Amino acid sequence: MITEIDKKLRDLSYSKFRSSFHLKEKDKAYILEKGINTIRKHAMEFIGKRLGPKVILNDGKQTPMRGHPVFIAQHATATCCRGCLEKWHKIEKGKELNQIEKEYIVDIIMKWISNELERKI
Repeated sequence: MITEIDKKLRDLSYSKFRSSFHLKEKDKAYILEKGINTIRKHAMEFIGKRLGPKVILNDGKQTPMRGHPVFIAQHATATCCRGCLEKWHKIEKGKELNQIEKEYIVDIIMKWISNELERKI
């Protein structure tokens, strides 16, 4: 059964920019070393701090392009800033994210990471 997250990831795969992001071997090694539950915890912390507040001073620039597998996943899944969240996921700007929205964002990030771990080059 295809989930809403699967459908959204399929839609994102049609974007030349979004589909250009992939995990490198060092990112995969980091995930395997830390464990998927730790990566999920990191994702929840990043989302809470960088996307969760009502007002984000550096919105559009708060997510690095590298440095952690979650950052890469955020760009691939259009969960990197409030503008992308609004455009791709219909989560409006100018309000604090609620717990359901945060969990959805983490779920799509983690699904993308899972897909990347299974991806054959």
